[in-house]
Amino acid sequence: MDLRGEGRAVRVSAHAQAGFLILSTWKADECVGTVRLVPDEASELMAGIAEGLADLANDHVQRAAHSDPQPPPHLEARLQGLERRLAELEWQARRD
Repeated sequence: MDLRGEGRAVRVSAHAQAGFLILSTWKADECVGTVRLVPDEASELMAGIAEGLADLANDHVQRAAHSDPQPPPHLEARLQGLERRLAELEWQARRD
């Protein structure tokens, strides 16, 4: 669930026989977007999530050590890059 409320969430459903995953975004009880991911794309997404979590953990430790209340500027750029990639994947899924 997304802390911004309104029932925002991301869900994943596997379609093993077809060879892909569906990543869907929800607002309340309505699906507002989907992306179909083949295994290579799903593993790329997982690597990005792992990298992002590692960055967040590292940044948290650094901020705590330096008492810097501001988030690092590269975090916003990283999020924008992930959002662009997700939009590209959504566009490709709609084409297929």
